[in-house]
Amino acid sequence: MMKRFNKRQIAGWFAVSLSIAVTCFWAFWGIIENFHEGWYFASWLSNMGLMFIQYLSPMLIFMGVTLISIFWPRLGGILYVVLALLAIWFFQAFSNAATFLIIVPLIGLGGLFWYGRPQPRKVAAALTAALPMLTLIIAGIEPVVRVSQRMDDGNLQARLVAGNDVNLIWAPDGPGWPREGTTWYEAQQICQHLSEDGLILAAVPQDIWRLPTVDEAVRSMTRHNHNSGGVWDAETVKAVYKIAPDKESPLWNIHSQVIYWWTTTEVDETYAYMIAYDGKVWPRTKEFGPAYLGFRCVKRPFRL
Repeated sequence: MMKRFNKRQIAGWFAVSLSIAVTCFWAFWGIIENFHEGWYFASWLSNMGLMFIQYLSPMLIFMGVTLISIFWPRLGGILYVVLALLAIWFFQAFSNAATFLIIVPLIGLGGLFWYGRPQPRKVAAALTAALPMLTLIIAGIEPVVRVSQRMDDGNLQARLVAGNDVNLIWAPDGPGWPREGTTWYEAQQICQHLSEDGLILAAVPQDIWRLPTVDEAVRSMTRHNHNSGGVWDAETVKAVYKIAPDKESPLWNIHSQVIYWWTTTEVDETYAYMIAYDGKVWPRTKEFGPAYLGFRCVKRPFRL
């Protein structure tokens, strides 16, 4: 009996340890992503709601199921299998990645909790709650401070942004600077048809506005109204900055969900470069157009 108890205790603590590791991962990912792509509403309550519903819900779900599993092992084991079934439904197919990275581990945790008995349970529960919260707090310090200090002058009109050997007028809020995502092809077409003032789309191409090149976008990035000193190295395909840029005026709208912009610079026939508000540059397929990937047209100042 003693030997069996030890095995069940080991299995229980193994399950608790794995669950804590998963919960800590979701705590880290959730708070980082919340302040990277989220927290764009003008309302504090809306931002908090988005944070808990979209970004922290995986952490809270795993934490809750683990706590249930510690005190009611059979129920917790069933809940983990239910999570696996929901994962199957979500991914709609047994892909190798989904099966081995998500579904199988969830079923395995369910089996471990069904069999295992971590003792003392209060210690297991305390670690399950404390370690993910500690991870969330530590990982969230930098983004919380950074987002709280963002500069927003509220001016969403056409802006002349000069510095770092770049001198461009960036389109005003509207068709040339939308608050939703679009494909590279659509962005190119919209810029071509944009009127002189950047407020309406003409029936025929005007060829006044265009997408910025990746070099122009990198060199134009700012932080606290100072140019970030960005340099684009085409050979290494990397942007380097003296000051890390952020989602701030005059280039970015802090109340828009758009955090990436298309550039006109193509990688090949299929891919073009996009730039994030923090200055990072990646290639993406030109047909990619999620809600967070938009654009902002530019033109030379002499057009005024």
